[in-house]
Amino acid sequence: MPRQKYYVVWKGRRTGIFKSWSECEAQIKGYTGAQFKAFESRAEAERAFGRAYAEHEGRPASSQRWLFAIEKPVLPSVAVDAACSGSPGPLEYQGVVTETGTRLFKEGPFADGTNNVGEFLAIVDAMKWLDEHQHAWPVYSDSANAIAWIKAKKCNTQLARLPSNRKLFEMIAEAEKWLRFLTKRKVLKWDTKAWGEIPADFGRK
Repeated sequence: MPRQKYYVVWKGRRTGIFKSWSECEAQIKGYTGAQFKAFESRAEAERAFGRAYAEHEGRPASSQRWLFAIEKPVLPSVAVDAACSGSPGPLEYQGVVTETGTRLFKEGPFADGTNNVGEFLAIVDAMKWLDEHQHAWPVYSDSANAIAWIKAKKCNTQLARLPSNRKLFEMIAEAEKWLRFLTKRKVLKWDTKAWGEIPADFGRK
């Protein structure tokens, strides 16, 4: 059974705390400059609503449940995630330091993408960042498909090529080419059930 989430809307048709994504979406869909985020407890949502949106933008939606898990993720490491409104739809992705939530990179939005494409590109960008900074950290993703694509060194997406997503396909081709020469990196599956949302989560669903 899915965990109950609470959605804070700082800027939308109505502001406040909502108990379902559908209620939240009604306030922000099509609303220019909407500000919102998901939280895993009512208490967290209430604390967040009493503060500025800027304090929460880009930070993990989870309450760092992994800190209290018996078996914790490998640290230090990089966590990545993607957010796509629709499939296809506007796509963005980011990578953060798992332990602190410090953002290392953020890309997008790109038109007419999918979540798995974003996850794939995010993993590659994380691997590039680790190579550039000469760190031997693992990369965490919550997308089994993207991890499989990384192992195959091929983005096996069924996404239709459109003039609007030409940039994405150029990035995919570059990522696949780069993977052939990339230093081997450990890419691990984030255990959402045990650890909560991945720290790179955009907190939008």
